[in-house]
Amino acid sequence: MRIVIIGAVAAGTSAAAKARRNSEDSEIVIYEKDNFISYSGCGMPYYIGGEVESAGELTPRDPAFFKSKYNVDIHTLHEVVSIHPDEKKVSVRNLSTDEMFTDYYDRLVLATGARAVIPPIKGTDFEHVFTLRNINDMNQIKNFIDSHRPQSAAIVGTGFIGLEVCENLQKLGINVTMIEKLPQVTPGLDSDMAVYVEEHLKSKSVSVVTGSSVEEITEKAVILSDNTEVAADVVLLSTGVRPNSELAKSAGIELGVTGAIKVNSKMETSQKDIYACGDCIEQFHVVTGKPVYRPLGSTANKTGRIAGDSITGGRLEFRGVLGTGIFKIFDLTVAQTGLSEREATEQGYEVVVCHNIKPDKPEYMGGKEMVIKGIADKNSGRLLGVQIIGYAGVDKRIDVFATAITYKAQVEDLFHLDLAYAPPFSTTKDPVMYTGMILDNAIQGGRPLITAKELDALMESGEKYNLIDARVAAQYDKGHIDNAQSIPHSKLRDAANEFDQDTIAVTYCNKGVTGNAAQNILLGKGYKKVFNLSGGHKQYKKTHQD
Repeated sequence: MRIVIIGAVAAGTSAAAKARRNSEDSEIVIYEKDNFISYSGCGMPYYIGGEVESAGELTPRDPAFFKSKYNVDIHTLHEVVSIHPDEKKVSVRNLSTDEMFTDYYDRLVLATGARAVIPPIKGTDFEHVFTLRNINDMNQIKNFIDSHRPQSAAIVGTGFIGLEVCENLQKLGINVTMIEKLPQVTPGLDSDMAVYVEEHLKSKSVSVVTGSSVEEITEKAVILSDNTEVAADVVLLSTGVRPNSELAKSAGIELGVTGAIKVNSKMETSQKDIYACGDCIEQFHVVTGKPVYRPLGSTANKTGRIAGDSITGGRLEFRGVLGTGIFKIFDLTVAQTGLSEREATEQGYEVVVCHNIKPDKPEYMGGKEMVIKGIADKNSGRLLGVQIIGYAGVDKRIDVFATAITYKAQVEDLFHLDLAYAPPFSTTKDPVMYTGMILDNAIQGGRPLITAKELDALMESGEKYNLIDARVAAQYDKGHIDNAQSIPHSKLRDAANEFDQDTIAVTYCNKGVTGNAAQNILLGKGYKKVFNLSGGHKQYKKTHQD
């Protein structure tokens, strides 16, 4: 059997390696139009910033390696320009000689990846304007910085790559401005979590512009939609990627609703004996079961392995994605998995949200605070999504949550997880467990939560309510929510008799724990509707900064 694979980065090489493990007799050929293969794209920002010293560390494998270890022939600088499914042939151009030739296949794998989106902005063709998608892009940026020594940079877009490049440029002494057309940075996060990222960027002397788009790029600046000029000796366009699905479409292969190649669980396309994997394919979401496009290196490797297994008669099938992602911005870690609150609401779920603010381990062991936002379905109790921002221990918590969501865990299940505990690693009840406890209390335990946004709506509605600050008086005096009454937790049992039990009551403390205790007192005294402010005054204040 002759297997032809188009593309030799994460998915294509994974497909080839798995196919070879399953079938020693197959001929396996890969065509790659670039001159680099199997590289670590996620490491590119760190090479630009000097944390990775050698570009070779990101490109450890070359065609000779694959020939020696897997007996796979990889032809770089070769572009497949057309596919002929009826004849089982592909037309290939040698980009070094411009020679055209035809090859045949028994099984064909498309691993054509994705390309950076270049928005329709005047000036994107200047030599100081870049995208970062492959090793050649990386080298061009590094060479430009080394030769021109730019003093200022503008990064258009605030996704993972843009933020990682921001950190690395700042470390080189370049003044960075992040520009985002949406009202918040990190569009994948909910706005009440994105505020932490924006605040952190500003604390590191990064300028942040939101709610404004770039109209034009000049030699030394970018001009925004409000005519503001931002100094920029170098510009990075980090405005997303688009699947390279045109080759597939021209061959009559069906595309999905996202514009990426539609595949089934075995990576089969609509054309017989043609498979696809990696950043060019459409995935489906584990929670909703609906099509999504989430191009990530981890998913590319996984789907590549499944494609290689399928074409050689294996049993592997794809089980979907949660869009799990994590990145570092200076010393802050940001992670997410599953549905955001915005996405869950759009999908029709009746959402319950909590903001759990806890240290990753005891403070006496150097624990640092993390903020965990949990999103759950009120009707089923199922955990739908989680976002975490913190300085340590974020990675292991997000992986626990991703596992729980994958296996359709209820929020109450999180408390019962037998997680590892010792003071150097965790608190006795891990923040994962606390998140489950808070959500379970809200859904089944009669301890409903109210978010900062919902509290604002209540205060503006004209409905009567009592807002109770359960902290000590000194904390109240230092800062409190408008219209709140200072009734410290220690005095609430006596003061509770002064209020109408049928009027809505909202309790809060600094982070939520004492607010919950105050909520319990009022409920125990017969109050009908008592809400605890999610994340307490700290979360509320964070979302109401000027």
